[in-house]
Amino acid sequence: MTILIKNGSVVTADKVQKADVFLKDGKIACICTSCTEKAEKEIDAKGKHVFAGFVDMHCHLREPGFEYKETVKSGARAAAAGGFTSICCMPNTQPVLDNAPLISFVKQRGIEAGFAKVYPVGAITKGQAGAELAEMASMAKAGAVAFSDDGKPVENGGLMKLALDYADTFGLLLISHAEDKSIAGDGVVNEGYHASVAGLKGISRVAEEAMIARDILLAEAAKARVHIAHVSTKGGVELIRQAKKRGVRVTCETCPHYFCATDKEILSYNTNAKINPPLREPLDVDAIIQGIKDGTIDAIATDHAPHGADEKNREFDLAPFGTSGFETAFSLSYTYLAAAGHIDLPKLSKLLSGNPCAILGLNGGILKEGAPADIVIADLNKSITVDAQKFVSKGKNCLFDGAKLKGAVETVIIDGKLIKKFPS
Repeated sequence: MTILIKNGSVVTADKVQKADVFLKDGKIACICTSCTEKAEKEIDAKGKHVFAGFVDMHCHLREPGFEYKETVKSGARAAAAGGFTSICCMPNTQPVLDNAPLISFVKQRGIEAGFAKVYPVGAITKGQAGAELAEMASMAKAGAVAFSDDGKPVENGGLMKLALDYADTFGLLLISHAEDKSIAGDGVVNEGYHASVAGLKGISRVAEEAMIARDILLAEAAKARVHIAHVSTKGGVELIRQAKKRGVRVTCETCPHYFCATDKEILSYNTNAKINPPLREPLDVDAIIQGIKDGTIDAIATDHAPHGADEKNREFDLAPFGTSGFETAFSLSYTYLAAAGHIDLPKLSKLLSGNPCAILGLNGGILKEGAPADIVIADLNKSITVDAQKFVSKGKNCLFDGAKLKGAVETVIIDGKLIKKFPS
């Protein structure tokens, strides 16, 4: 189908301009101020903004093994509902995505689903056990776009060094789950005042920062790339900032909950506020926002972590970590970053689209002629109230349930195909 998007405010890498966008053969054929092409379908985007489709570097689709939480299909649908046209799913499934056949399985399931494009992330170590490297090269050939033991750190520094050396040889990207388990212990929230008031065991920020420092130093020594997942602390941001100044090949992401909420949320014992890394303090939120503004933080990822209702509806200590994030990420990012005046719309687009694609080596993430026709049309003037029970995702465990936000995703196009957000 040929599609003409008319009268919208088009958000490109460096500006916002009134323009029409013509889509043909799954590509962006033309961006012009007054398009005369005839299309099979026209979309009037007057008063709305046209973005490159969002790209989530970090999510959990749970299949295989935990299909009651989420499946590749339900997750890809939910991602599309939130404006994500491409998503990268982590390997902590059962069995773990640590071999080429399983990578192929997830990739095929994503193709069959027909919603957001699904890119599997393979495990760094076999079974995520941290003892032996997985066969990363064969997984890359099968379609893995990066490698991580997310949910578990590679605790053995020598093995992580070997993994970085190996990955660099093949041009592969390692994503570090930066957590020193010996420091984190059995903590469940950020170590600090609110943990003490709530009577909950704390996780020191040092657990995150020590591992960030280690992996930066290992990458620096190996002259290899490393990507730090879900950065949440002021110290972590500063470590990455200084490493970039030294020329270390480090990139990083944060998540909306780290610039939209603090550990004060735990005082109500809402288990949707139990996240790993944990929600931090106001000084950390400020540092995350500053890191976004000055380019230290490269991307916004969701860390979408769906769970069954019964799992979250239990004692705080026993509930699993994680919040459902696909369907709130854009509105949270727009509300707390762009609408709040911290960044402009081109910067927001880079964080959600362009930079993730550049880091992962994916084609897309930008509106230009010849690029994939992955498009999001959003109404930035529309206010929404988050209702987790209406999520497309199986995961209704959302920290921001009931929040009033600005900006709503209205239309999603993937490879030139108009996606219905709530298909039967």
